[in-house]
Amino acid sequence: MLMSRRYPAGRVRNRTGADGPSDEDLQRLRAVEKRLDQCWDLLRQRRAKAEFGDDPDDAQPRPVDEVESYRQ
Repeated sequence: MLMSRRYPAGRVRNRTGADGPSDEDLQRLRAVEKRLDQCWDLLRQRRAKAEFGDDPDDAQPRPVDEVESYRQ
């Protein structure tokens, strides 16, 4: 899932009013955060495989519920 060009980085924050972001904006933000968690996890897998002599191309994306809310 690619992020829509309608919502460039920072747009959700810029659209907030006195009432805060809309439900649609919050839903879109959550979807982007979940996808970003998956991307970070895949990058970590690739780096670990390369570090230990394995093929980084063997890394596979894990399900969202497995990697969701990773914190560094």
